[in-house]
Amino acid sequence: MIKTKNQYINREISWLWFNERVLQESADKNVPLIERMRFLGIFSNNLDEFFKVRYATVKRIVESGRKGKSVLGGEKAKDLLDEITKIVIEQQARSQAILGDVEGELETENIFILRDTELNDAQKLFVKDYFFQKVSPQLMTIILNDLRRFPTLKDTAAYLAVKMVINNEEEQENRYALIEIPKGINRFVVLPKDGNKDYIIILDDVIRFCLNHIFTMFDYKSISAHMIKITRDAELDIDNDLSKSFIEKISSSVEHRKIGDPVRFVYDKSIEKDTLSFLKEKMNIEDTDSVIPGGRYHNRRDYMGFPSLGRKDLQYQKITPLPIKGLGKEGSLLERIAEKDYLQYTPYHTFSYVLKFLKEAALDPKVRTIKITVYRLANVSQVATALINAVKNGKQVTVQIELQARFDEQANIMYAEQLQEEGVKLIFGVPGLKVHSKICLIEREEDENIKRYGFISTGNFNESTARIYTDYTLFTAHEAILKELNKVFDFFETTYKINKYKHLIVSPHYTKSTFIKLIDKEIENALEGKEAFIKIKMNSFTSYKMIDKLYEASNAGVKIQLIIRGVCCLIPGIPGLSENIEAISVVDKFLEHTRLFIFGNNGNSKIYISSADWMTRNLDHRVEVGCPIYDEDIKEELKDTFEICWNDNLKARIFSEKQDNAYRNNSNTPKRSQFETYKYYQQKLNL
Repeated sequence: MIKTKNQYINREISWLWFNERVLQESADKNVPLIERMRFLGIFSNNLDEFFKVRYATVKRIVESGRKGKSVLGGEKAKDLLDEITKIVIEQQARSQAILGDVEGELETENIFILRDTELNDAQKLFVKDYFFQKVSPQLMTIILNDLRRFPTLKDTAAYLAVKMVINNEEEQENRYALIEIPKGINRFVVLPKDGNKDYIIILDDVIRFCLNHIFTMFDYKSISAHMIKITRDAELDIDNDLSKSFIEKISSSVEHRKIGDPVRFVYDKSIEKDTLSFLKEKMNIEDTDSVIPGGRYHNRRDYMGFPSLGRKDLQYQKITPLPIKGLGKEGSLLERIAEKDYLQYTPYHTFSYVLKFLKEAALDPKVRTIKITVYRLANVSQVATALINAVKNGKQVTVQIELQARFDEQANIMYAEQLQEEGVKLIFGVPGLKVHSKICLIEREEDENIKRYGFISTGNFNESTARIYTDYTLFTAHEAILKELNKVFDFFETTYKINKYKHLIVSPHYTKSTFIKLIDKEIENALEGKEAFIKIKMNSFTSYKMIDKLYEASNAGVKIQLIIRGVCCLIPGIPGLSENIEAISVVDKFLEHTRLFIFGNNGNSKIYISSADWMTRNLDHRVEVGCPIYDEDIKEELKDTFEICWNDNLKARIFSEKQDNAYRNNSNTPKRSQFETYKYYQQKLNL
């Protein structure tokens, strides 16, 4: 239970309680068994990224000698590190217990995860053969005792720490070694099926089973192996060498990340004390590092890839993405968009409309230019292929690619080089700002004039994540909006020139001030006795200035509903502070990623979609684009989908000062918003 020291919940603590909601999914018996295993993987992957970025940031504050209270919601940085470690230890223990429960339930479904000591003779032969054929050629083993310098362990790689007690009549001698778990092999090795029973062994246990084959040259009395891993600071430190290109600087910084300062050390709690002491001493584990005792297996992010074993009954049923009503796949997409705006809501709608838009633009003889921002692309990207195809068809293609998209830097560097080689004009961002906007603009020659078409989205142009992230994309030919969108692309190239916008909401110059004006209008309406409300759906809400503004609106009588998937530093329902604010989080099958803003405006709602959350980085340090919705049908659609999500009583958790992730249960009629949203769009199509 978290007691708030002031009017904000600390950002890092709120994030940990978001990850607790992910852990709740793995414990929920209404979630299919294999999906529960995968949620354990998501929980672990999230935690890895948290330590690389957020914990590392707080640690930097401590090591600089500052307290950091002004930026940490009133918490002292050193106290916060201790609190984080305490919460994570509790969550890790809970995740370990949940894993045991899930494994037990899998056994009732005839799916068995075996340890190295549980194999029968046939399985032993299979595992030994698998080891020599697949594992041994990729194995990296280091004997530690005689090394002058301890090897640099890779960030979040998993290692088996091996202890050998050597046969020595004079005195006991211990030999220590590290075995890196190969990343190029699936973590889960499916053993031959026996009747209707499925068997799996984890790669770590394949290696444990074959330890005697690895260390044949040592005469030892006993041998043991326990897993460890280290997490490193992932902040990019970009040098100022003017002789290097931006791509070279980012590449160098990403490479340096591999040897960043350690921030977390996780170990198997059953490891021998002398082995643990040896490792901590050699690795220079410090007091400001988070030391977490864990279970037998680490890097449980790999559980996101837990094998399906052909058991569709133990997984979520896949939905078939729907077409957009009135927007068929045949004929010209641009001709239809010229007539009216259309809204794509993935994964309920198919992402293919984005691809069709780009492919049509690439081939259309009348299209002259294509401009697009790229933040994260799929590993094999049809978007990139369409842009290259456009260049080959004589179009002028401009791509603003964000090389500093965290943990996707290497992939974006690869795409940047590929696009550049094919003749695409690349822009590498704005000094001091990340470009996080999701926008595309094309110019087409029609009747000797230039006609613009475009789309503006809340999420990345990534066909892989579009299957699991919920995102809005507006397709429009609205001339005033697209004229301003062109100004955004101009800003990428002439950053000294700050444009003015009447329609779009653009960071870093106008997002905060525009939203404050919209909130002020609701405050004014409330004080005049008019209808006043604000409805917001975001990923994260951490800006204290915007929180204070909503507190002000609440005190003026404005009714406020917030759907925040992740971090929420605002505390709803506090008398005299936020009694008119309600806030929920929905964590379910899909990742809620939309950013939607609805302002009552005395009966004439103003509605926006945006790439920006209300976080300081999005408001002040990134290029973000929010877009007004003018089409009345789409406005109603957005209101409807907000209400469907708001009324969720199966996967909605209530934000409160307690931070206890209590489920909302306010109706006898079960409502699961993601499933209801799909039904809503089916009904629109009369399916």
